[in-house]
Amino acid sequence: MNLKNILNGIEGLKAKGELDIEIKGIESNSKNIKEGFLFVAIIGFESDGHEYINQAIENGAIAIAVDETYDLKKLKLPKDVTLIVSKNTREFLAKVACNFYSDPSTKFKLIGVTGTKGKTTTTFMIKEILEKAGKKVGLIGTIATYINGKRQEDSDKTTPESIDLQRTFAQMVKEKVEYVVMEVSSQSLKLHRTDGCNFDLVVFTNFSEDHISKLEHPNMEDYLESKLKLFKMCKTGFVNIDDLQGNKIPKLFPDSDITGYGIDNTGNFLAKDITVTNSYVDFKVKLTDRNERIKVDIPGRFTVYNALAAICVCKKLGIEGQIIKEALEKIKVPGRSEMVENKLEIPIMIDYAHSPESLESILQAVSSYTRGRVISVFGCGGDRDTRKRPIMGEISGKVADYTIITSDNPRTEDPKAIIDQIEVGIKKTKGKYEVIVDRTEAIKKAIDMANKNDIIVLAGKGHEPYQEINGKKYPFDERKVISDIINEKLKKGK
Repeated sequence: MNLKNILNGIEGLKAKGELDIEIKGIESNSKNIKEGFLFVAIIGFESDGHEYINQAIENGAIAIAVDETYDLKKLKLPKDVTLIVSKNTREFLAKVACNFYSDPSTKFKLIGVTGTKGKTTTTFMIKEILEKAGKKVGLIGTIATYINGKRQEDSDKTTPESIDLQRTFAQMVKEKVEYVVMEVSSQSLKLHRTDGCNFDLVVFTNFSEDHISKLEHPNMEDYLESKLKLFKMCKTGFVNIDDLQGNKIPKLFPDSDITGYGIDNTGNFLAKDITVTNSYVDFKVKLTDRNERIKVDIPGRFTVYNALAAICVCKKLGIEGQIIKEALEKIKVPGRSEMVENKLEIPIMIDYAHSPESLESILQAVSSYTRGRVISVFGCGGDRDTRKRPIMGEISGKVADYTIITSDNPRTEDPKAIIDQIEVGIKKTKGKYEVIVDRTEAIKKAIDMANKNDIIVLAGKGHEPYQEINGKKYPFDERKVISDIINEKLKKGK
């Protein structure tokens, strides 16, 4: 595409060099630059893309975009390389990505789901319902990207970088996708990854403390304000009115069409007569002109909220009540209250719970229906909010019958140092616990001590098939770990 067309509609730019040139691709990672590409230098948390301009040129970049804060005196560009100066290269990248791929999000219905918890489950529910209705659906989120039922690739971000996002959208258009449902993280909104996206419907699931760190949000105000940007991008939405912040959204956006759903407060979509068991929830909601009973094979009260959000969206899109009902009854979400079948028939649940609220929610949910002990196995991620570590320790100590504190993704931190902080919290309780730093050994201990009346909750990693240690990701799929431990146990005849 011609560079002039790529820059179309973007204000406040300064340029030096030829603009009437053909651009073959756009990248913000210099390693991915090829001949004829535009390189956009982004100022990141850990590195500055401006430091890799020479590498980008060596790899074939014929145009370079820099942030206006960059000292141009440092630049020594070849005469045949075009320079573009932007007020904010993150915003610039999102806008040129939309132009380069011909605004793909205008060519299908785009549904965005934000919130601290429930994004993944809610998007999967919407996807399953739409597919049950015979629609062609794309999904972008924490677990992976799906196009028309086919898993494309695992995700390393909840919401991709803008250029990757628009490229994926373009692929979905090519494959004639009609609906795209996407998890929209607070980070993606703050860092302009979703700028230019044409949202048709948006959802706010809930809001609680999470993602407060030097690499994410400095405080809760910034975290909330980032999420609310989604409602500035779309005038039609659904909010959980039982959530303190969700309840405020309709008043914050009085000119928008925002519908409330919940259990306790008054709203358009309310769940009633709720039953929670060890394998499912069911409830009544007004699907048609009368209340219908909905059953979902994911235990926990939070499942009701996620299902309500999905129902709201799909009803708005004109999907029949019976289809919604049938689809929700079959739903399975990787790493979200996922029960792992095993040869010992011990109840083992894998869940992505990695915040105080989500850990408390899942432990309380299972303790309400488990006849035996609740055995909690969890850790906390490194390079993330350190304040939640003792809080999570205290929660597990109070709710679980036995806790094994272990490693999650320590990243660049010392795993034992993270565990020491968790211990500060659990020591405030009378809860029984032990520390096993190695996560495989921790899972093995839990399996060794459990029986069929107990339940083991492996919290924190969920769908992740890896463990990140010192900046490197090692294969670690808890399902495989469980299988290997149990097979070895049976082999030894224990």
